[in-house]
Amino acid sequence: MTVNTQQITTKVSFEKLFWNWRGYKIQYTVMGTGKPLVLVHGFGASIGHWRQNIPVLANSGYQVFALDLLGFGGSDKPPLNYTVEVWVELLKDFCTAHIQEPAVFIGNSIGALLSLMVVAEHPQIAAGGILINSAGGLSHRPHELNPALRIVMSAFNRLVGHPVTGKFVFNRIRQKAQIRRTLYQVYRNREAVTDELVDLLYTPSCDPGAQQVFASILTAPPGPSPVELLPKVERPLLVIWGADDPWTPMTGAKIYDQAREQGKDIKIFPISGAGHCPHDEVPDIVNQQIVEWLEQIRE
Repeated sequence: MTVNTQQITTKVSFEKLFWNWRGYKIQYTVMGTGKPLVLVHGFGASIGHWRQNIPVLANSGYQVFALDLLGFGGSDKPPLNYTVEVWVELLKDFCTAHIQEPAVFIGNSIGALLSLMVVAEHPQIAAGGILINSAGGLSHRPHELNPALRIVMSAFNRLVGHPVTGKFVFNRIRQKAQIRRTLYQVYRNREAVTDELVDLLYTPSCDPGAQQVFASILTAPPGPSPVELLPKVERPLLVIWGADDPWTPMTGAKIYDQAREQGKDIKIFPISGAGHCPHDEVPDIVNQQIVEWLEQIRE
């Protein structure tokens, strides 16, 4: 199938739909018809982070669902103990309510870890997974940090979790100038860091409850690791990795390469010159890879 992967530079508006999940409002959108895809954003992001992917995938013959996870975007931000397990339950219930067949889950960063969890633990709703710069956990595990950094992170978490200092830290981090500086660290192409992108991350941070969500997530347990999940996977995976990602380095793809050597159906596609969010930084490349891979698993 030929797909038009030209990068979209104009604003794309999505129909905003809402679904009640356990008494909480969840924002989602859907576009296109065909086999279902479920797009799962990363930490601090939302549906809008897929703005350069949803129309292309929908126009390529797929029904594309994207939702704002509880605590993010246009979804409610209640004061909960946020964990990856809570979001996986949300994704599972969303599929039961809105999709009547197995879907391919496409995630970035934490969203990729959630997608891997769904594919590994709930194969009845998953036809496969596409992991884009997958996180290894919701937070760092103690053994992943050297002693000095462990002390620093522990002190930072105490500041974030405190009702007074937590608000101060959050208000500093969520300033537009700071958001832009952070994006410059993880996007190798600075031209991809637009005012629109900054606003996508900034606007939900102004919602009531956003600071408490931030504190809860930063101090939450990491959840299962990809190493634990991969032996359970019986569905095909496409692993896309921006090779110049300082947050989740390309070395993280080694475990997927090892699983592939052990017989798992996994394709790995590195993208040189791209950072943590290649679906937004180089969407033409990522969209092409996604569509080609989807066609292969449908054959």
